[in-house]
Amino acid sequence: MLDEADFITRYDKEDALGVMGRLPEQLAHTFPEVRDLDSLKGAANIVLAGMGGSAQPGEFIKTWLGHKLPVPFVIVRDYILPEFVGPSTLAIISSYSGNTEETLSALKEAEKRGAKIVIMASGGELLDIAKEKDFPFMQLPSAYQPRMAVLYAVKALASLVEHLGLVDGAIVEMEAAGKWLQAEMQAWAAKVPTADNQAKQIAQELVGHPIVVYAGPVMAFAAMKWKIAFNENAKNIAFYNYFPELNHNEFIGWGHPEKHGLKVVELRSSFDHPRVRERFDVTNRLLSSRFAPIQVEAKGVIPLEHLVWTIGLGEFAATYLAILNQIDPTPVDLVEQFKAELH
Repeated sequence: MLDEADFITRYDKEDALGVMGRLPEQLAHTFPEVRDLDSLKGAANIVLAGMGGSAQPGEFIKTWLGHKLPVPFVIVRDYILPEFVGPSTLAIISSYSGNTEETLSALKEAEKRGAKIVIMASGGELLDIAKEKDFPFMQLPSAYQPRMAVLYAVKALASLVEHLGLVDGAIVEMEAAGKWLQAEMQAWAAKVPTADNQAKQIAQELVGHPIVVYAGPVMAFAAMKWKIAFNENAKNIAFYNYFPELNHNEFIGWGHPEKHGLKVVELRSSFDHPRVRERFDVTNRLLSSRFAPIQVEAKGVIPLEHLVWTIGLGEFAATYLAILNQIDPTPVDLVEQFKAELH
């Protein structure tokens, strides 16, 4: 079915596959110079307040650059901020729509505590506040679902931390990885038949099943992104976890029920710690009666390439799974209904 153009267009009504094909452009995006960014230098810690797709850029940066950052970096998915937030905190207030209620609440707290504030949004109330109160802001391109614009925000966040002198060379590395990814992604396009298309093959193996995605710390954000893409694109229940933590708890939970119907996807990287790679193998051997994982080995020559390649593959696989589920990948009607009823 995935090799029939009419079948794809019947369900992919808003061209989600086309949006996925343009992901590398997000890594190449250049943001205008931001006024007063130098006033944000010298922070003792960083807090990014955001929900959903607006928190994901922080997870990406922590996975990719977290070990290089000279200050603590904390992600807050809540209405309130940690007690330590104060004048020495860089508070990154992130909401793609600019109207996320939890994030607007966090902004008020950051103001009260005198934090150094920078706003990331495509519009909405947050951008209005930034302009009214002269907060530095990075305006994200609009007209996307938040989860489909994550790499724009990753580029904005990487640009910010590099400008502040917290990392070096991140922008050049990111733009080079985007050019490399553009060529790699051709293998997952709709015109490529299933026999030669890894993304379509993965979707066909997963259709009709709840999904668990496992990874090591190097690919932890990619596992999270796959889980979210399965949830929001395919409207398919999915979960994720990562080694070595899962061997201390979730690993044991595979005992029951015996007939669970779960499909496991493992995202592996040659940059994983040797002991993590060994944990994959031992886990699979000990749980061989419970699952036979779909193993994805990341491509590329540097960790960033492994990360963006795997994220791209997951976005395509989840979109093809949506089509096999005979549902439009783009809308998230249940979320919109929830927001309406919450108010």
